[in-house]
Amino acid sequence: MNSLLKTVALAALVSVTGTLSAAAQEVTLRFQHFVSPKAGSATYFMEPWARKVEKDSGGRIKVEIYPLMQLGGKAPDQYDLIRDGAIDGGWIIPGYQPGRFPETEAIELPFVSLKSAELSSMAAWEFTQEHLLDDFSDIHILAAHTHGEGLVHKKGEPIRKVEDFEGLKLRAPTRTSTLLLEKMGATPVGLPVPAFPEALSKGVLDGGIITFAMSPSLKLDELTDAETDVAGDRSFYNLYFLWAMNKAKYDSLPDDLKEVIDRNSGLMASRWSGIAYDMGDDDGVKVIEASDNAVNVLSEEETAKITALGDEVVADWIAEMDEKGFDGEKLVADVKAAMERAQDAAPWVDARGAAYTIATE
Repeated sequence: MNSLLKTVALAALVSVTGTLSAAAQEVTLRFQHFVSPKAGSATYFMEPWARKVEKDSGGRIKVEIYPLMQLGGKAPDQYDLIRDGAIDGGWIIPGYQPGRFPETEAIELPFVSLKSAELSSMAAWEFTQEHLLDDFSDIHILAAHTHGEGLVHKKGEPIRKVEDFEGLKLRAPTRTSTLLLEKMGATPVGLPVPAFPEALSKGVLDGGIITFAMSPSLKLDELTDAETDVAGDRSFYNLYFLWAMNKAKYDSLPDDLKEVIDRNSGLMASRWSGIAYDMGDDDGVKVIEASDNAVNVLSEEETAKITALGDEVVADWIAEMDEKGFDGEKLVADVKAAMERAQDAAPWVDARGAAYTIATE
């Protein structure tokens, strides 16, 4: 082969190789969250989600998961870190920035969400599509979900009546939970999850409100003595979460890799993340029950008293939202209706284990 033919052949090879490389583009996505890698949400959703995306992409997408804010920043910074591209994606609690995303608080109001994170997360996705897309237009939403039942973990005796809240210094994750604790006579202290164990160990707090799911990773079986929940199927407080990507990063993906992300997003991923929290709750209950901690469920009478105070919080919130130019009553009505539709769907929803298997296949 003369030199001219060699040059032409080499050029053709480079062209073909370049085309194949472009067609088989490989992408690394760095996702971050703020809890232990052993937490239920990380164990049953985030890590399996990453592996499923990798598998569905034929290995062309690599997803790296960084727990405990290993890439920098603090838990309340997550939204901005994702928006600005400091990280490619991760877990967000909008309520960690009070006042910034006011409409999301509708999901977190007292006794609005179900204790089933799976069902509440289905409703959260529906509500997000209906009301919140404009709020989060500068990120790419993959899933929206809630946790399961929120309850009180404290030192000393369990709470048995509303009056027992009086004077307690309790960790509160959101503005709406703070409003309810104040109504019950407690002193709420706003803290993200990572700061809770240290505050307990140093005696800064008497306890706090958080899920069973976080008990093992936060060692609440060692740092507290009692857990108290309300009666019924509604959680007396809840949190709204997003699993999201940097918008520019998502937009930069070739169409076939976008399709992989899309297949692992939306209602399916929202429900999956809710299932993960329910599974984490199951694990947490086992840890607490294996300890010497007392577990108490308030009577229906005492729960009704808290529900009445919760109704006051809801009424005040609606009035506040109306003053800000939102239709507070519609927001509450719509999220309650979404929860009812999710609850009505429960009979035909697959069993939790079957649904989890389907999601992770």
